[in-house]
Amino acid sequence: MTSFDVEEILPDVAVGPVRFPRRQAGGSPQGLAVTLLADYSLRSRAWLPSAAIVALLAESGATDGGARTAISRLARRGVIESSRRGRHTFYRLTGPATTALALGGRGVVGFAAAAESWDGCWSLIAFSMPQEGESERRSLRSRLRWLGYVPLYDGLWVSPRGLSAKVEALGDLSLGTMTVFRAHRLDVDGMASRDPLDAWDLAGIGEHYDAFVRRWSRLLPRVRSGDLTGTEALRARTEVMDEYRTFVVLDPRLPMRLMPAGWLRGRARELFVAVYDGLAEPALRHVLRTVARFVDGPQPDIGAHTVAELLDGLVPAS
Repeated sequence: MTSFDVEEILPDVAVGPVRFPRRQAGGSPQGLAVTLLADYSLRSRAWLPSAAIVALLAESGATDGGARTAISRLARRGVIESSRRGRHTFYRLTGPATTALALGGRGVVGFAAAAESWDGCWSLIAFSMPQEGESERRSLRSRLRWLGYVPLYDGLWVSPRGLSAKVEALGDLSLGTMTVFRAHRLDVDGMASRDPLDAWDLAGIGEHYDAFVRRWSRLLPRVRSGDLTGTEALRARTEVMDEYRTFVVLDPRLPMRLMPAGWLRGRARELFVAVYDGLAEPALRHVLRTVARFVDGPQPDIGAHTVAELLDGLVPAS
């Protein structure tokens, strides 16, 4: 059984010319900024004043300096772009980042249902690297975990997911060799067999699910009663998205009939939808009020989408 580190499996992710920041347990100014921009400007690609972004990040604990540094780094990564208007600077998501976030958001909210359509076939990646390639080995392992693979044996990683262009992109490794294939598992009489599912740290993942369910179950009554407003609503909505998205990587994403009894995937998704959608309007009102403090003239076209809209596929503005 393999242990894991949440930060290890949420590395920098490159999508074309865009390099998204490393996702971290507990969030980071860069990660929070991406979530905020995605949650309220994904469809419109609205221009937001930098001062408003800094103010919103400060409500999640970032310092002004940390927030401004995060914005600058996101611009260098190709995630956001800037526009100067008089004495003020505005930012919005770049086109490639918007497309990637829309597709990624759809994957996040739909992974639980997608897991039920597994075809019974496993993807396997075998690799060998020389001893001097330790840095490349760590990088490969991190990328494999991000793609949903875990080590079944030394040098042999497995996933129930189909092969994708992201797997093909692993071919840019400068050292070592790799073999990628799809296969069905066979039990051979008289031979000790290991279930590929045993490669996941199911107990550890179950603890993450349990903590998620306990935290958001306690908050749900306040969401439903309308008691959460302003800064509190915005922070909770941002945090529930950042926490829930980790399960896309952690969970083996096999049908529920194959998972241990009491697996909380379904309950976690129910809570995520209830909190994320339930806080959409109060969080949006707070974002609009904050942006209005720094904008003279027409307000940016800011809006909050629902889980259903993400699942249907948002069409970002060009």
